[in-house]
Amino acid sequence: MTPGGCRRFCRRLSPLVIAGSLALLVVPTVGGVVANAAPTPRPAHGILAGDTGGGPPPPTPYISPQMQAARRSITWSDMNGYNWANAAVNYVAATNSWMLDNAANADGTYRFRPAALETRKYFARALAKAFAPGATIDPSISFNDLENTGSFYTYANIAQQHGWLRADGAGNFNPDMPVTMSMVHKALVLALAERYPALKAAIKNLNSLHTADGYAFTIPHNFATTLIGMRLYLRYNNNSNESLDVNPYSNMSRAQVAYSLYMAATAYGAPSGTGQNYNVNTVAAQYTAMVLPHLGTKMTQVVQWGIDYVGYPYIWAGEWGLNTPEPSGLGGQPVPGFDCSGLAWWLLRRNDGGVWNVAPPRPYAGYDLPQRTSADMSNTGNRVKFADLRPGDIMFYDWDHNGVVDHMDTYVGAGFSLDSSSGVGGVTFMWTGSGAYADNFTHGRTIVGATP
Repeated sequence: MTPGGCRRFCRRLSPLVIAGSLALLVVPTVGGVVANAAPTPRPAHGILAGDTGGGPPPPTPYISPQMQAARRSITWSDMNGYNWANAAVNYVAATNSWMLDNAANADGTYRFRPAALETRKYFARALAKAFAPGATIDPSISFNDLENTGSFYTYANIAQQHGWLRADGAGNFNPDMPVTMSMVHKALVLALAERYPALKAAIKNLNSLHTADGYAFTIPHNFATTLIGMRLYLRYNNNSNESLDVNPYSNMSRAQVAYSLYMAATAYGAPSGTGQNYNVNTVAAQYTAMVLPHLGTKMTQVVQWGIDYVGYPYIWAGEWGLNTPEPSGLGGQPVPGFDCSGLAWWLLRRNDGGVWNVAPPRPYAGYDLPQRTSADMSNTGNRVKFADLRPGDIMFYDWDHNGVVDHMDTYVGAGFSLDSSSGVGGVTFMWTGSGAYADNFTHGRTIVGATP
């Protein structure tokens, strides 16, 4: 992936499409999992126009020479179709034994079971092996649903000690419950925080996100660790089959968990200059200092709406965040999620009386934003310089420096924007006050009525 993000085409509404299609598209499922929905080819011009993902690509994981040499010769019997996860699976189950959970087949190959859902007991074992290999149990910890003599009790005990995975209010560890994306991010970010103490301050600040005049936002469960995990590239952005992309509440497959564990485990211990350590410390510093300015009633509502969708996936041409199917007039995307300009619609665009109706449940009406793509939005209305940005302005970028806008987000103040990029794979509060985003910024635009 290039810094310009994925180069696929995105939808744009036209009055003809709105008037002609009010039906809902029901996405087929297989065994309770959304089936693969092949993208419809998008023409570069006309009713459906092009857009891009934007944002820097994920860093290349650092694997020490010693680790590279340690990899055992293992052949997987069931990884066909999971090429995106091969490096991760090899690292967590061949170079290391953290997720080598199945005995060898008769022919000497191994099953990884990439599509199976990862359960809490297996994830606890992987966490303990990866991040606390020398830990011992705390005998004062017990669970109603795990015998103290059982093989998984030790790993659950260690996960409870560190706060990575905890028992519920009734004292149950729920060992056979699938892990969700937010569970995985929380565990891995907390594990990294033991090596990078600055992350602890960032987590604390995000969990009490507020404005300079003292307004405190309502923060979803696991919000801070979900956001930081996204910024640390812990989740794979599935460009080839977006029906498999996940949101914070989705159950995670073993392939997805392997990828997250791989990215977290290679994020520390890298020599200076490899990028990973710099990324962890930089992200920690950004969110430790995050305090939004006075926003006023309108932008406070917009930011709160955006908070609730942090961690939703980057979906090509996506502009829909509800669990109900997206109207077919908008394209019927396979799962809820957003591309860059689609997120701006979700945050700002008012109902059109046709297929675009999101308020309610969105608690505010929205504003005038008929254009769908970042390029079209950028060529309409006033132009705002970087220094003059106000919360509610939309920001535009030219990542490949060809003179055409290819990414955008919504400014919320203090150098942060609500952003959906293909690089981190979804919705974050992105630092845009300096660095790569600021360097590729072209101009902003004020959406009338969006600022206080």
